[in-house]
Amino acid sequence: MHLHHYYAKQLADLCSPVKPSPMLGPRVVLINTALASDMGIDINALHSDNLINQLFDPQHPMAFNSVAQKYGGHQFGQWNPQLGDGRGLLLGEIKTPRGKLLDLHLKGAGLTPYSRHADGRAVLRSTIREYLASEALNALSIPSSRALCLIATQERVKRDGLELGAMMIRTCSSHIRFGHFEYFHRHGEKNQLDRLFAFCFEHHFSACLNANNPHLAMLTEIIASTANLVAKWQAYGFNHGVMNTDNMSIHSITFDYGPYAFLDDFIPNYICNRSDHSGRYAFDQQPVIALWNLNALAHAFSKHVEVDALKNALSQFEPVFIASYQGLMHQRFGFFVEQTAQTQACIDEFMQILKDEFADLHVSFRQLSEQLAHIMQSDGSLFANGFKQVPRLLQWCKQYQGTMKHQLEIAKQHEAIYLSEISDIQNRMVNINPLTVLRTHHLQSAIAAAENDDFSVCESLLAAVTHPFEKRSEWSVFAQPPSKKQKGIALSCSS
Repeated sequence: MHLHHYYAKQLADLCSPVKPSPMLGPRVVLINTALASDMGIDINALHSDNLINQLFDPQHPMAFNSVAQKYGGHQFGQWNPQLGDGRGLLLGEIKTPRGKLLDLHLKGAGLTPYSRHADGRAVLRSTIREYLASEALNALSIPSSRALCLIATQERVKRDGLELGAMMIRTCSSHIRFGHFEYFHRHGEKNQLDRLFAFCFEHHFSACLNANNPHLAMLTEIIASTANLVAKWQAYGFNHGVMNTDNMSIHSITFDYGPYAFLDDFIPNYICNRSDHSGRYAFDQQPVIALWNLNALAHAFSKHVEVDALKNALSQFEPVFIASYQGLMHQRFGFFVEQTAQTQACIDEFMQILKDEFADLHVSFRQLSEQLAHIMQSDGSLFANGFKQVPRLLQWCKQYQGTMKHQLEIAKQHEAIYLSEISDIQNRMVNINPLTVLRTHHLQSAIAAAENDDFSVCESLLAAVTHPFEKRSEWSVFAQPPSKKQKGIALSCSS
């Protein structure tokens, strides 16, 4: 495994050299073999003895140039300059066989200059949550950091009580956050900020150098890709939980998993984070907060972009988000041909029914997909009987039938033969609407088993959520929604 150290060497004064600190009894318990293969990493390098020896050998390239990055961030809307990698280290960058540059980052690596009053460690509970979530979102085509491997230990770490410590190596294009730019801008460190921009142009936004104003082009790209990311969160019912600006990536990926949750019942104002007393990061507030965060980031571009141009760039967030979200939702309903007032009205009514009934978001869409042929050939009673307001659902089924028939007619007129039959539409819908998402109650079961040194539940759940559209008997339990007692499991930032 050949590591580069571009960030550590080119931006040495923007980070601090720190060596990973060993933990008691470390062993690798989960390896992402598919990701390792894509990255060109020999799987043997990730096996326990090899990896552990490399990580904690101060002379090995994996540890020799490891650094903790400095940044700030708006946390729950309040500026905090005292942030940075408090428990994570950038080990270096690796170039994949396709030439893509990816970070290798060790979470739970020990104390750094930015740990503040914390211990620099991660617990098994939180690393499992991040490992599984990053892979689950990736399987849904939602941009995310990725998990390469998870290291369990025998060391106890104090949280609310004593928990097992763990480490995880994750990867993404870079770990540069909105908060990096905010920190150097707000501290008036122009030289450092300009060098950070130069680094990003060289390694991550090189195409922007061809624009009349590269900085504006870079910001515009981040705004659009962030809008597309959040649209996917909203379309698939994902609540991040802690959208602080230090948790927002310039690559517009889902990043820094904490008290996240996929919705069970469709409750638009759902708050997954029990620490979020004001509901700032509620599910339905995520688009608003994303724009707020982008506005905070835009200030760091103000030395290179005129104010009016910044405002104009930020104004593009809403139309991009709406177009992306509506496009995704039309696909979930099987409306692949065109978007009209008729299709939007049909979508709006169904979502209102889900909200009024506190219906399970994922079960509802999967049943719509699987029962499409029945709905189109009957009054839709089989589908409607799964809801409380049966007459209202029967009426909606009529509306849906009329809308879908219009879509099929248009497809035939345009000779879109592949979209002109219900069977074609249904095949697409079952590959868009997941049977299995990463539900909190199943995560809790996997964590409980792992804390008793049984990782088989983790592995089975991981297999199910990374094949979210497939129906297999051995995964059927993970497609089950929670019971009433299992709903609303309290999650906090320590998750």
